[in-house]
Amino acid sequence: MTAPSGGWSRDLDSILTALWQGWRGFAVGQLTFAARAPMAPCFDGTPEKGPPGPPVEIRPALSMFMMEFHDLITRKALASSLSVNNKKQLFQKLGDMAAEAYGLDADAVYDRLIERGRLGSTGFGDGIAIPHAKIDGLDRVYGLFVRLDTPIPFDAIDGGPVDIIFSLLSPIDSGAEHLKTLARVSRYLRSGSNVARLRGAGSAEAMLALLTDDGTRDAA
Repeated sequence: MTAPSGGWSRDLDSILTALWQGWRGFAVGQLTFAARAPMAPCFDGTPEKGPPGPPVEIRPALSMFMMEFHDLITRKALASSLSVNNKKQLFQKLGDMAAEAYGLDADAVYDRLIERGRLGSTGFGDGIAIPHAKIDGLDRVYGLFVRLDTPIPFDAIDGGPVDIIFSLLSPIDSGAEHLKTLARVSRYLRSGSNVARLRGAGSAEAMLALLTDDGTRDAA
């Protein structure tokens, strides 16, 4: 069992535990390593020994975690009606999107997402997943957003399929920025109304407008 920050620090363990305690009715005691693992700063870090620290008040701690979605995602990094049959096909599509939108190596993105997925599912329930990875050579955090035509199995914590995917790709050495972005995205997707609007959007352009507008208001 690893700490939720992947050994980055016990203070971050407390912050991240408190953050996920409110996730759609799941108590921290119900969250396995597979559920907490998505918050780890990297998939090859050495975990900190011992249990995480006590829960802390979440809102003051998150004040340093806010960022704008328009700095994270572009129109080419968004798909509103993608059809795939499984996680591997999804990760392949995410790699292709990253190559098209940001000029990244599609194979490297696919490989890192697969490697990260072996540590535990990034499906958090209610049809939502935040697959992410650290990739050598990146200069900042990049985002990819996908809404699937048909939900796919994802080994999520509630056992349900996934149709809303917000993927994050970070530099190898971006410990703090990686955590800030994960916390920002997770807070946004914890809102049922935000997710309902994304599911109901009629086009990719409408989804992008929702993400950039709702994301800015959510950070306020």
